Amino acid sequence: MGLSGEDDANGVRGGGGEILLLPKENKIPKDSYHFAYIIYFTLGTGYLLPWNAFITAVDYFTYLYPNSSVDRVFALVYMPVTLLFLLFIIAYVNPSTTTTTKSSSSSSSYRINSSHFRINLGLILFMVSLLVIPIMDVVYIKGRPGLYTGYCTTIATVVLAGIADALVQGGVIGSAGELPDRYMQATVAGTGASGVIVSVLRILTKSFFSQDTDGLRRSAILYFIVGIVAMLVCIVFYNIADRLPVIQYYKDLKLQAVDKEEEDRNDEGLLEKRSSLRSTLWDILNRVKWSGFGIILIYVVTLSIFPGFITEDVHSQILKDWYPILLITSYNVFDMVGKSLTALYVFENLKAAVGACGVRLLFYPLFLACLHGPKIFRSEIPVVILTCLLGLTNGYLTSVFFIMAPKTVPIQHAETVGTVLVMFLVMGLAAGSVVAWVWVI
Repeated sequence: MGLSGEDDANGVRGGGGEILLLPKENKIPKDSYHFAYIIYFTLGTGYLLPWNAFITAVDYFTYLYPNSSVDRVFALVYMPVTLLFLLFIIAYVNPSTTTTTKSSSSSSSYRINSSHFRINLGLILFMVSLLVIPIMDVVYIKGRPGLYTGYCTTIATVVLAGIADALVQGGVIGSAGELPDRYMQATVAGTGASGVIVSVLRILTKSFFSQDTDGLRRSAILYFIVGIVAMLVCIVFYNIADRLPVIQYYKDLKLQAVDKEEEDRNDEGLLEKRSSLRSTLWDILNRVKWSGFGIILIYVVTLSIFPGFITEDVHSQILKDWYPILLITSYNVFDMVGKSLTALYVFENLKAAVGACGVRLLFYPLFLACLHGPKIFRSEIPVVILTCLLGLTNGYLTSVFFIMAPKTVPIQHAETVGTVLVMFLVMGLAAGSVVAWVWVI
């Protein structure tokens, strides 16, 4: 299935993915200059940029804290924190699971504004977490390795970034799930672009500055400052998005659907309404369970190998400390390629897509051969090829599941599906960050 510019003709999907006809006067506005697409691509790029910034600055953090498995520790801290806050959002904040005593219209507005507040708060927290590193370097660390008070502070900023991720990623993916396929594809492709941008930036800063302590510090500071500027751009873009006619059109559709659902629930008793809300969440989980299982499997495999294995376990006598940076760049480039391919074709066979996730388990013996196998496997070329394939399959399959799943529910529950998918993704990441330590054992 190729991605069209908007939903079919003058229709919008119903609860089972069918197209509901709308009056002609409700013709879907155009996305002028593809600005809404660009905004969602930018947001996808932005909310993964802090995580990519921390893990790609591996040479900087390894120099400062030489006795720590930096990337593995970052993953082990970041993912569980993000997961816990996502579970809280789904259970207590998400529109499909929240009750209110307000009227239908005010309740709908409150819920949408609540999501708007969470995303803006998360973007601000991202900025703070990125700002701490250069300030701490200039004021306290000053290039001195082994100051583990700074290490603890760095871990705390990673925790803060994990909280921000839960606030932003769930909201942005949920918002994109309410829109036509192309906006989800834009968001997911943006996450791939985030890794590429950060990797290229790291290569440039490492190339331009001298390869000594001072050069490493200056490049890392510049690196995080660029990330802060990117967060500012995301804040501006996100607050522009809701004013665009095409985005407002789908927001209005959601408001109408929520209002209708609230009217139906007002005819029920309080206990029946609570039971209905619980059953709605369970129904959503049941509809997306296989997509969720596929996403978990994708990221258990991916994060148990990337970034820890390729930054700490494989080495090159030729490329030296450039090797992990170039491997991370290779992964990120092919991850972006995979996520962009769904703009051309979306593989819609759910069972086959889940099966493809299972096939990715073959990466374990293949990467193991790069450590302990025949000499031909323990060279740079096999590792690079496997890293590229890891990124390509990760990107494409992730995009397929994120595009398909929100279309299985009515529009008023698409945001919940988006947030639930992010929960599955982070569950996979959290499990993968634990499995990554098996390589060390």
